[in-house]
Amino acid sequence: MKNAFICAVVMAGALVASSCSLSSNDKKTEVTKQNIEENVREFVYPLPTAFETTEMLNRIEAPYIQTLCNDLTNAEGYLTEYKRALNLGVYSADMCYASTYNQQQGIMDCMDVIKGLIEELDMATGVDPELPSKLESNENNKDELTKLITESFYDSYDYLNRNDRGPVSILVVAGSWIEAEYVTTHISENTFLNKEMVKIVMSQSEPLAKLMEILDTKFPNDEYAKTIKAGLTPLNNVYKAVADGGITEDQIAKITELVEALRTEITSK
Repeated sequence: MKNAFICAVVMAGALVASSCSLSSNDKKTEVTKQNIEENVREFVYPLPTAFETTEMLNRIEAPYIQTLCNDLTNAEGYLTEYKRALNLGVYSADMCYASTYNQQQGIMDCMDVIKGLIEELDMATGVDPELPSKLESNENNKDELTKLITESFYDSYDYLNRNDRGPVSILVVAGSWIEAEYVTTHISENTFLNKEMVKIVMSQSEPLAKLMEILDTKFPNDEYAKTIKAGLTPLNNVYKAVADGGITEDQIAKITELVEALRTEITSK
């Protein structure tokens, strides 16, 4: 039914696009399957995915440091839904990091762990079963990898929310954000001396504020949400204290310290 609906919308969109191209200075309106699918998702992924952060790191030629990623062997020690959901987000961010830097083995290693966590969280039906093989067959196509992984984020988030598992979905989002922030603040020995790196750290203020808003307004009584919100609050307070004139070296150091402590807590077995 969903596919039929998508096809119908695509056909209608194509007709509209054709008429527009004839009457509005030959402007062409492109209607793609991806756009349609995103529009018909019931629940929209609430933050930029980790790709946005890792791509910013790549653009400033920050190095790929594999040891910053969560140890793959840790996954077998995550026995609660809380830990599994958070670390599904962590490993998803690590996969984004590997994909951004064309680290094919890193992508597939993360995918193996992610697949296991998805099954343990009983959400396998919400993810394309062909995703691992699609990733492998497109290992040299960065654009296609980005598209496939991003769509898997959207699909997983939508699936969890449609099945009344919103608190789990926001833990996955939180884990992904925390890991991307951890990589950003630990990729250099002195982040504050790199102006471009400082900009990336500061750019995370708005996504964090949005994440806190969701935790506070949508899941005020959920124990999972309360726990991760408590962990994020000190970090959010530092960001809120940043003056309009810019962030200080002490504030960067405090963000780095708090992110590391929180990330250590959620990735420990």
